[in-house]
Amino acid sequence: MLYSALADAVLLFHLCFILFVGLGGLVVLRWPKVAWVHLPIAAWGLWIEVSGNICPLTPLENHLRRLAGGQGYPGGFIEHYLLPIIYPPGLTRGVQYALAGLVLGLNVAIYGYILYRRRKRPRQ
Repeated sequence: MLYSALADAVLLFHLCFILFVGLGGLVVLRWPKVAWVHLPIAAWGLWIEVSGNICPLTPLENHLRRLAGGQGYPGGFIEHYLLPIIYPPGLTRGVQYALAGLVLGLNVAIYGYILYRRRKRPRQ
């Protein structure tokens, strides 16, 4: 039961990590210093997506599930949990590039707005 709970905790952390990669720029709008944490995390997430590698959290979750007596799953977190919800089965490199482009575009737009707002603010 402990290993199952740990696997679930890794799964939850992984989901939060992915959400922070994609939407962390919105947090930076409110708390600009979070950018020091968000930018390297977003870069890591984009690198994992475009390189075709699997995030280390996926094998960790699979290992914990096997220790709990269950089975792991092939592929990565996105293919296993998110793509069946968002897209039809069958992850392609094109879909991975599109997801990476979406995350990059959203964050570039948010950070661009932050820089624009900062430059527009009167000097004190």
